[in-house]
This record gives sequence, structure tokens and C-alpha cells, in this order.
Amino acid sequence: MADRPETPLRYISKRPPRRLTRRRALQGALAASGLALVGCSSGIGPIGQSSADDALLAWPAEDRWPEQFHKASARVQESYRFAVANQNLLQWMPCFCGCGEWGHTSNASCYVQEMRDDGSVLLDPMSYG
Repeated sequence: MADRPETPLRYISKRPPRRLTRRRALQGALAASGLALVGCSSGIGPIGQSSADDALLAWPAEDRWPEQFHKASARVQESYRFAVANQNLLQWMPCFCGCGEWGHTSNASCYVQEMRDDGSVLLDPMSYG
């Protein structure tokens, strides 16, 4: 038998590879729900379609965000980035904070008012808190 080079123990993982289990799927869903609660924690109502909307216009592909975004905490910024990137996921998660009276239909609505054809995103101010 040929001698194999000895691998240092720090490179050998003793844990088996992770699989997607019901428990991990539930943890992911709960984490997304927590994100939704952060998004709906504000008492700010809806805004009208006006030039004020331009102050909430973001260009995520170019990493250009409105001034209000940069004034928000890192956690709120992360929530907006997640919501813009994962709108397909959040659209299936209902919001329970009562924002339905403002026209919100899901957690995605708490962050994004409109995805535009030119790549810009009109953010919803509700989640800035």
C-alpha cells in the first residue's frame, strides 16, 4: 500500500454534508417572516404617484439607492436589498401588520411599489420605519 500524504485534521470535516430538511426549510420560512415583520413595522401610510416617488427610486443593478435608503440602518438596507432581489418569494408571504388597507398584498408590497421596465425599482417607504 502506498503511503498517502497525511491531511491535517483541521481540513477534515466531521459533520456530514447538509441536506435540506423540513426543519431547515421551516427555519428559512421563519427567517423570511421575520424580515417581513421588520418591513411592516412602520406606521407610514402610502404615498401618491407624484414627483416625490422619484425620491424613492432605486437602480439596484447599478447599486444606486435613494438618500432615505442610505440613512436607514444596515438591517433595513439589507431587508430592502433582499426584497428587491427575492420579490418572487416574498409575493407568496402574506403580511399580518394591517398594511392591506394601504393596498399591500404581500410582504413584497411592503418594500417594492413597482418594478419598472428600465431596471429601476420604486421602493415603498413603509419599511424605513
